[in-house]
Amino acid sequence: MNKSPLVGIIMGSQSDLPVMRPAAEFLEAANIPFELSIVSAHRTPQRMIEYAQSARSRGIKVIIAGAGGAAHLPGMVASLTSLPVIGVPVKSRNSIDGWDSILSILQMPGGIPVATVALDGGKNAGILAASIVGTFDAKTADYLDSYKHELTDKVMRSVDELDRKGWK
Repeated sequence: MNKSPLVGIIMGSQSDLPVMRPAAEFLEAANIPFELSIVSAHRTPQRMIEYAQSARSRGIKVIIAGAGGAAHLPGMVASLTSLPVIGVPVKSRNSIDGWDSILSILQMPGGIPVATVALDGGKNAGILAASIVGTFDAKTADYLDSYKHELTDKVMRSVDELDRKGWK
């Protein structure tokens, strides 16, 4: 994308990309500029600090951070910036059914909030980030309104199909 990114999408490792890609795809469909990178809280802590502390000055409005296992990335990034951070718990290879990631992101101490989406919920993180951008960008808000109407229409088409089959 040519414009300066409004959303930063970061993940703890390359293996998180299949979960985080739907966030990028939603933002791309909504025409919201974003950046995507790997920032490990444990393996590259200095990179994480620099990323979080420079995000606002680079024009980022919201950060989506996905991580598995101990999942410290979203919370640590939230501790380093006043930007909204959306955490995506990732069920990793060595995960305890994803609960380790969920609780690591969800159970933040007072004063360091992280908005948390469902396990492997990259798309919802993208939608939530777009909702935040939509608070100050009318085109994004219009896109989201259309997207929500499309969801409603899809359900109603399914209802009509069942009705036509006589399965009430």
